[in-house]
Amino acid sequence: MQRSPIEASGGKYRWTYEMSLFKNPTIFLTVAKALGITVAVTALLIGIISWIADGFSAESLLFAGKLFLILAGIFAVLLILGYLIYAAVMGGRFILDFTMDEKVLVCSQSAAQADRAEKIGLAAMLLGLLTHTRGAVSAGYAASSRTESAVELGTVKKVVTDKKRGVIKLRTVGWDQVWADGDDFDFVAGWIRRHIPESAEWREK
Repeated sequence: MQRSPIEASGGKYRWTYEMSLFKNPTIFLTVAKALGITVAVTALLIGIISWIADGFSAESLLFAGKLFLILAGIFAVLLILGYLIYAAVMGGRFILDFTMDEKVLVCSQSAAQADRAEKIGLAAMLLGLLTHTRGAVSAGYAASSRTESAVELGTVKKVVTDKKRGVIKLRTVGWDQVWADGDDFDFVAGWIRRHIPESAEWREK
């Protein structure tokens, strides 16, 4: 992990954060959590359909349990292989540029990595279209189009800080992540806390 000092100019603060995709598990865990929810919901829906069709019994419960384990195993393998391929294509690093003022915090992927992410996303979209997999198309579109995000600090509802991993999670409608390290982390966290609504929940890990 490497970082550039926070620079102040025109009422804005700017810094670049470089994270190892192999040493920092934050992104992997975020993706794993999303896939875990998908597996659980899918198994639950199929289980409910099975119970409606055949009635609730020990056999139907066993079927739902086996289905969950099979789906979890498949998704785990795909997750690990997909993440390793992604990390290799990105050179093992994740580089982000941040800009922050009193109202907005903007996160953008570095130009070189944004180009790689776009190519990965387009490849995923093409694979999804060829295999008629709607989920892959949607994921590919998201990966190819979302290389920059902005958070209105006045709309933040919850903040979770994890200094050990150097990440600050902000929830508005969905979740956004901000990375910083050392004294920079304390400065960024303090700035965010002073400029979000007093009603916003604040939690430290």
